[in-house]
Amino acid sequence: KPGPYSFLVATGAQRGQQTCYVCETAEKPAVVIFARKLTEPLGKLLVKGDDWLLAQPKDASRCWMTVLGEKTVTLDDLAKWAKQAGIKSVPVGVYDDPIGPPTYKLNDEAEVTVLLYVQRKVVANFAFRADELNDAAIKKIADAMGKLEAKK
Repeated sequence: KPGPYSFLVATGAQRGQQTCYVCETAEKPAVVIFARKLTEPLGKLLVKGDDWLLAQPKDASRCWMTVLGEKTVTLDDLAKWAKQAGIKSVPVGVYDDPIGPPTYKLNDEAEVTVLLYVQRKVVANFAFRADELNDAAIKKIADAMGKLEAKK
């Protein structure tokens, strides 16, 4: 089960606020992306997250990205990166600890970790070392997102 955690949001209506999207998402399907570094492939993945959100009924699902480590990037630089990457609706923000939220036990070697969950249960988990997130991996994640739907 994904545990609650708050992070400082850099984009969207909640910019500058500590927010727990896990709490707000409740039972809805969600895609959570943790990143230790901002890269072009990460931007492409988030654009796929945008596409997935737009294909869902309004407010039926959630997707967000959390950069790990407050010294990794400033909120302004993160917002600028998100805009340049073409990310429209997926909020991005920064979590203060580079290890990530303790309950998640993220692999230290993973530069990007993607969790898909429904009904507060993780149904898919992807982790990538530096330079492993490529077009084929992004397609695999996007395909898994396409299969996520709310339980009736």
